[in-house]
Amino acid sequence: MRAQDAERRQVVLRPAGEIDMSTADALERELLDAVRSADVDEVLVDLAGVAFLDSSGVRVLVHGAVVARERAVTLRAARPQPVVARVLRITSVDALLGLTDGGAEDHADHGLPAPD
Repeated sequence: MRAQDAERRQVVLRPAGEIDMSTADALERELLDAVRSADVDEVLVDLAGVAFLDSSGVRVLVHGAVVARERAVTLRAARPQPVVARVLRITSVDALLGLTDGGAEDHADHGLPAPD
């Protein structure tokens, strides 16, 4: 779920499946650990493998964004599935996470390292 590029000072998190009240705590731990790492300038959450996101997942992403901002770390999300992008758009969290209007750039590679 986590890959680190020390040269780029970036951590990529790749959650998969459903992010709901039964799984959100695990994502929150990973996300906050990444954001609080001393050697990280950016945390990218690759949502390509997430099929479902409820309010628990939205809360985790917002909390991560708040902590990231406090630590001067950039937190971005990328490549959400359409149903996940819709949840982020309706809650206005898409802009907070650097997502655009759902155009091709949200589904582009974003220079992500290959999954393990």
